Amino acid sequence: MDYYAISSLRENHAGWSLLRAQNAPLAVSFFIKAFTGPNQRDIGRQELIDHLDDVLFGLRDNLGEDKFPRPASEYLDEWAAPERAWLRKYYAPGQDEPRYDLTVAAEDVVHWVESLRGRDFVATQSRLTSIFAVLKALVQQSETDPEVRLAELQRQRDGIDAEMQRIRDGNIKVMTAPEALDHLQQLTALAKDLLADFREVEQNFRKLDRQVREQIATWDGTQGELLESIFDNQQDISSSLQGRTFQGFWDYLMSPQLRTELQDLLQRATQIEALATTDSLHAVANLHQDWLPAVEQTQATVRQLSQQMRRLLDDKVFLENKRIMQLIRSIESCALGTREAPPSGAFMEIEAPSVDVVLPFERPLYEPSRKVLVDDAVETADDADVDASALFGQFFVDKERLRANIDAVLAEAEQATLAEVTDAYPLSQGLAEVVAYYQLATESDWATINPEQSQHLSWQLPDGSIREATIEQIIFGRPA
Repeated sequence: MDYYAISSLRENHAGWSLLRAQNAPLAVSFFIKAFTGPNQRDIGRQELIDHLDDVLFGLRDNLGEDKFPRPASEYLDEWAAPERAWLRKYYAPGQDEPRYDLTVAAEDVVHWVESLRGRDFVATQSRLTSIFAVLKALVQQSETDPEVRLAELQRQRDGIDAEMQRIRDGNIKVMTAPEALDHLQQLTALAKDLLADFREVEQNFRKLDRQVREQIATWDGTQGELLESIFDNQQDISSSLQGRTFQGFWDYLMSPQLRTELQDLLQRATQIEALATTDSLHAVANLHQDWLPAVEQTQATVRQLSQQMRRLLDDKVFLENKRIMQLIRSIESCALGTREAPPSGAFMEIEAPSVDVVLPFERPLYEPSRKVLVDDAVETADDADVDASALFGQFFVDKERLRANIDAVLAEAEQATLAEVTDAYPLSQGLAEVVAYYQLATESDWATINPEQSQHLSWQLPDGSIREATIEQIIFGRPA
């Protein structure tokens, strides 16, 4: 960056204006207490005013009543104003109370101010371990030579075998307290950085949504050209590096198996004795609960794009229908006006209708239909040679029963795979019941079929034998 770029940032960037503001200590300290400290987003106006009133009361008690004379609501309005843009003020669907969230620029300032205080303990070993892990994954997963990859896998297996043997011999290496604290600090920092990334991704999607609204309001071309422009902008966001990594994180977080594994690891991390006295240990077990609302809010911003395009089409159709009706009414009015006093001379000229001439010999000759003779002789069959048991061995798969099984499992979880449903309610009608579950998944708007993952199902036949089937992973979600 050169001198002119830095000078432009100094004059126009919201974060720089926060640092230059007279009440910057008040704003930054309040942002830490209300947002970044407890990792909260999407706070209501009244709740935020109560938080700020508590902060102002403590400051006025120590510094005097004339230090911050204005009420808390005025400070919030000032910080959320477009010329400040330190807070984002918006309305959630179906709610009348405004909501607030930190902007990306204000969050960057908060992190920078917190870094000025310094740290009593700096994580170095965990960062080095993370660098090695990422570097190994980068090199190994990019290797195209199969011999090299097999040799690396063999080396890893030898190391695992040696570690297992040392554990069998009683030589168990446990992480020391400084090492555990080092990794915990690294984990907490990465979790906070991830929430900050969500704000930036959501801001980019909001910019795209704002551009779509501006295009719809000022567009003079055809619907096809406007939709093409909108889809191109949305595709640019989705296909960018940021969009692809966010979608990958969403798919990872929505996997039931990976979510269960993550929750188990976080719970076990809180039980480590070396970290029992750590203040931030209670927040480790709730990391995934902080991610879900942030990701869902980002996804809601993406869904607004589809709503805007649908609203555009509805408005266009309404305007076109209105114009057609106006033309029809004008034609009817003109016709009624000329009925009593028709104009002299030729009123309207219509081209004479033409007659299609078809010569008689161009028509095909009559061809009588041919009669097909059918041998309808009936032979009497011997009932002793006919096995009629198949006619009475039919059964019916009740889809309502299967749907009730799915609802019963989803009553205790937000989503469940078909394997989890069949574990709770075993298959009793074999492959036909599996096909019925598959049909329910294709017809439901709250079910997802993941062709990249597979799941195994099994059932027992009346003779006691076991049958197994491997199908694509089916995930049922609880309807909103």
